[in-house]
Amino acid sequence: MKRPWLLWVPLAVTVCIGGLAAYGLIVPKDEQVHSAMIGRQLPAFALPPAAQGVLPLSNTDMGDGTPRLLNIFASWCIPCKAEAPQLEALKAAGVEIDGIAIRDRPEDVAAFLNEFGNPYRRIGSDSEMAVQLKLGSSGVPETYVIGADGMILFQHIGDIRAEHVPMLIEKLKATK
Repeated sequence: MKRPWLLWVPLAVTVCIGGLAAYGLIVPKDEQVHSAMIGRQLPAFALPPAAQGVLPLSNTDMGDGTPRLLNIFASWCIPCKAEAPQLEALKAAGVEIDGIAIRDRPEDVAAFLNEFGNPYRRIGSDSEMAVQLKLGSSGVPETYVIGADGMILFQHIGDIRAEHVPMLIEKLKATK
């Protein structure tokens, strides 16, 4: 029994694979992170100070009527070092920034702040990454826009670059 239609199967498979590849190239990539924490209150936490001379951080320190950024960083993180000038620029623009140091030693955090500056109002030490996991954070650096009421409004994954500074300032202004 002849089955001439079987000769067309390889061509149909090739066309389907080519169509999927073309779709992937044509449709714009969605670079917006859709976090499950957006629109929720910060989880409850109370962290000790990350270094000598800095204030500790808890969720009750946020939601005090002032929108702010919550930056998750580490002294050993190369992109965290790269974003330091942008955090200083945000601070110079009047943005309040709190920090959480992940898996860090106090002396390393102090050395990091001495070398790259301290844009933070408070810095908590999350040595076991418990708060980082509660926030749904996948790594460092990561920055959250926190509303005046303590609500998580936006999540920026990766280092903050110069082109991100105006966007973050706008996101903070939009919360007022």
